[in-house]
Amino acid sequence: MAVARVLELSSTSEKSFEDAIEQGVNRATRTLRHVTSAWIKEQRVDLQEGRIVRYQVNMLVTFVLEDTLGDM
Repeated sequence: MAVARVLELSSTSEKSFEDAIEQGVNRATRTLRHVTSAWIKEQRVDLQEGRIVRYQVNMLVTFVLEDTLGDM
């Protein structure tokens, strides 16, 4: 039986939503093991004088927990 945990995180980029997603996933996988998926919950942009200056995504990252006790 596998048990997973879901972590919500936010990531930003000055380039694009895709870059913000990639940065968030890359950062999560440097810290967490067994990452299996990411669901993009929200997207938003920051504006300055009517121009987009930052893209932000809020995502839910799913990772499977390790069984440190072995088979019981």
